[in-house]
Amino acid sequence: MAIRVLLVDDQPLLRTGFRMILEAEVDIAVVGEAGDGLQALDQVRALQPDVVLMDIRMPRMDGVEATRQITGPGRDGPAKVLVLTTFDLDEYVVEALRAGASGFLLKDAPANELVQAIRVVAGGEAMLAPSITRRLLDKYATHLPSGDEPVPNTLHTLTDREVEVLKLVARGLSNAEIAADLFVSETTVKTHVGHVLTKLGLRDRVQAAVYAYESGLVRPGAQ
Repeated sequence: MAIRVLLVDDQPLLRTGFRMILEAEVDIAVVGEAGDGLQALDQVRALQPDVVLMDIRMPRMDGVEATRQITGPGRDGPAKVLVLTTFDLDEYVVEALRAGASGFLLKDAPANELVQAIRVVAGGEAMLAPSITRRLLDKYATHLPSGDEPVPNTLHTLTDREVEVLKLVARGLSNAEIAADLFVSETTVKTHVGHVLTKLGLRDRVQAAVYAYESGLVRPGAQ
């Protein structure tokens, strides 16, 4: 079955461009469009998309609040949200990730990255662009704790190796890069990541990365 995608952006030309790219793929179907967050909520209820490609800055209701309502308790369907950002302008991306977004994508990303991101998110994984994640979190470090706060009790449930893995996830490393850094297999890394998510009650790698910063385990700007 094709991945059902809802396009949410207040710029019609951008929506048209995204539609042309996605409809060229045999496994993706654009089922609708919305120009703001309120329209997006109505379309999600009516169309039951698998993935919502969500802009941040929109009239009436922004992408953060729309994401919160789409992915929050009592949601009407299984839609995943992939946030669109211009990076230099959107200071609310971290808030969108906290609200339940499954990842983010730059608006000027190549077409193949957009398509791959849709597939990754539809498959239940988080879309973390390793080269961008660290820059994004560091850029918005003022929104995050300084690292002097007490470590949450839940962090103590992790083994030393799981803490290592969590730190590397937070710094934007892929499974392959983590495996190379720790001299283990990618399968072992996936197992560790799974244990981290389960023990901390987190949905995906995005939430794990934000948790690591919020808990003070990783400090913005640290190597």
